Amino acid sequence: MNVTLIDSMGSDISAVNAARVSFAKEVGHFSDKDEGLIKYLATHDHWTPFSQITYQVRIKAPIFIARQWFKHMIGITRNEVSRRYVSDTPEFWSPNEWRLAAENKKQGSSDETYASTDVSMAYQETIRHTEDTYKMMLKKGICPEQARSILPQAMLTQWIETGSLAAAARIFKLRTEEHAQVEIQQLAQYFGDEIKNIAPVCWKYLTN
Repeated sequence: MNVTLIDSMGSDISAVNAARVSFAKEVGHFSDKDEGLIKYLATHDHWTPFSQITYQVRIKAPIFIARQWFKHMIGITRNEVSRRYVSDTPEFWSPNEWRLAAENKKQGSSDETYASTDVSMAYQETIRHTEDTYKMMLKKGICPEQARSILPQAMLTQWIETGSLAAAARIFKLRTEEHAQVEIQQLAQYFGDEIKNIAPVCWKYLTN
């Protein structure tokens, strides 16, 4: 999984001036007073000034994580690679370890891991067989839009995402929460590392 910042617009002072326009005021240089304003806005859930700052990233993640990520829709637009048009060799995600199911929970995992190698071996064999079958279908002339149906949720997909800093902060806070799936916590951290320097003061108070 990885996240790469492509483009951005705005900075900490963009949020400050968006807020101060209510009083027909504008500042040219960022000051301690402006940081206080940002802190106030974030603490009291005044989100619109932070929506004036935007980011664009390219993200690569397994499908089962992408589908969780895509649930966040407000203030964000995305375009994803389509296996209807792309038929190159797919990439697959593999975990470093297998976590055991959490007791007394319908979802989630525990801190315990599965020690034996048999699950990993079976997993890798399944991935290899799936990839070979996909290639065979394409070689025999099956159209990519049907052949893709055999590809598993472990396949890596990628997309370009554009959104506001306010939307980014909401995703980051929700997906780094301790009850979120470990893999999406990791993706959210990568995401935050790319976004935080666009407007570092805003990010600090939005994500606290």
